Amino acid sequence: EQHLSLRSDPMAYPDRLLNDNETVSVDLHPHWWFLMGPIVVMTSSIAAAVITLMVTEPDSTTRTIAAWVSIGAMALSALWLISRYGRWLTTHFVITNRRVIFRTGLLTKRGIEIPIDRVNTVHFQQGLLERLVGTGELLIESGGETGQQRFTDISQPDRVQRVIHAEMEARESGGRGAVAVVDVADQLERLESMLQRGTLTPEEFDRQKRRLLGS
Repeated sequence: EQHLSLRSDPMAYPDRLLNDNETVSVDLHPHWWFLMGPIVVMTSSIAAAVITLMVTEPDSTTRTIAAWVSIGAMALSALWLISRYGRWLTTHFVITNRRVIFRTGLLTKRGIEIPIDRVNTVHFQQGLLERLVGTGELLIESGGETGQQRFTDISQPDRVQRVIHAEMEARESGGRGAVAVVDVADQLERLESMLQRGTLTPEEFDRQKRRLLGS
């Protein structure tokens, strides 16, 4: 359930921007709802042009003016759609086993990175319409300089929230395991020092060593 997109996507987040041993769990473009504004305007412009042709008299001034207005509206909405699609294509919301990454921009880039181990809480918010189409907002609170970050037009934000929590738990579990290994190594070194000083007998050293390695 953690993998919300395929890494074979030609517009996927570039592997060259990942660190060594960093794996991607989520790689999302904005939800298609992000494109709805210019699509609605373009559709309305086309519908208005068709209605104008149907209800106005041929060669009338009203028809000519309405036709030019409709053409201008369609041209502007087409430019808006192309621009918005470019932003959609170059915007990534990525979750790895180490970071939450937001990156956007074609000619100029901007973005933010939040280390997984600094994430404190993750909230999502969806209105009724957003629930119906499967989009929403994600609010991430972290202990770093970024503090609180809000991300909009996130597909299936409830699933994304669960993925972040899973990565946080995996990171925390791995950290606890690493601490335990270091602690055992330190205790073994102390036991060896005590054996060399004669504080422990070889039998006592072996017994304590077995106890540590067994635990």
